[in-house]
Amino acid sequence: MTDPGLTSPSGTPLRSPSTSLTLSFPFLRERSRVWEEGKEQPLPRDLPSPLPTKRTRTYSATVRAHSGPVFKGVCKNFSRSQGHGFIRPIHGGEEIFVHVSDIDGEYVPVEGDEVTYKVCRVPPKNLKVQAVEVKITHLNPGTKHETWSGQIISS
Repeated sequence: MTDPGLTSPSGTPLRSPSTSLTLSFPFLRERSRVWEEGKEQPLPRDLPSPLPTKRTRTYSATVRAHSGPVFKGVCKNFSRSQGHGFIRPIHGGEEIFVHVSDIDGEYVPVEGDEVTYKVCRVPPKNLKVQAVEVKITHLNPGTKHETWSGQIISS
């Protein structure tokens, strides 16, 4: 299949390939469609979280949160394995989400712990808030507390 109108710079006529061309890469990149063909599609729980953590929060959001007022609340629940929980504000209102990266101190919060926190808006619409700079001020008496290193302490 030679095309008489097309020639290479050296003057030889160009031909169309008789079979389809396939491109091969010297390596497969992770997260590419080619790499993922043999794998199952990720489940929604496997997708990265859209919530900003201490590491992914923008500088301006960090400054706004740091300069905001301090609120008091009670830990409603916290799952160390899932890395998040909720705080019930003392003044009432909607429960506030808290991420593991925003907890300051040596203890993992448990239900009933009194905490102080500041709030930061959650993008993209900035309608909801999450707790940041969370500090346990009073451990719930009669419960076992765990340090981040795994040591159990009863209070």
